Amino acid sequence: MNSSLIILIAIIGVPVLALMVLRINAALVFMALCLGSVLTQYVADDAGWLMTLATPNVPQAGSVTESSVKLGLLLLPPLLTAVFMIRTVHGSARLILNALPAVGVGLLGALLVVPLLPASTAIGIMASPTWQEVVKLQDLIVGSSALLCLLVLWLQRPKSGGESKHHGKHHV
Repeated sequence: MNSSLIILIAIIGVPVLALMVLRINAALVFMALCLGSVLTQYVADDAGWLMTLATPNVPQAGSVTESSVKLGLLLLPPLLTAVFMIRTVHGSARLILNALPAVGVGLLGALLVVPLLPASTAIGIMASPTWQEVVKLQDLIVGSSALLCLLVLWLQRPKSGGESKHHGKHHV
């Protein structure tokens, strides 16, 4: 097994394992990853420009800085969401249901992160047959993961009348 394949497996597998072991709501992390993608697309150029203005005496390699800014904007929302959502998945049924969005986070994360990695690493991963298969399935990965995450979020909504059980019934 070559190092590029190991890196790709880690990029996909580590988030999935972390989400499951720490019982983090993967659907919310998936949505935060989508937000990170939007930030990367629309804010990265201005953020890089602001970073250059804020640190004028620091020598910066243009592509490394741009890539770092994009990676930061991409990963900050899901990382913060994961931290705030630790132990929010209760019960074994919900944990099993959480596995599907967790896999979606790992796969979408890989699709978004790999192109932002340093060129030598990205090229090595993108040349692998495994990456080629992931790219062929990207529409299915994104679409089905998004739908699954929405379904999981909808299933987690509070039951109607749930408050009256905890606070007693009020008769008029």
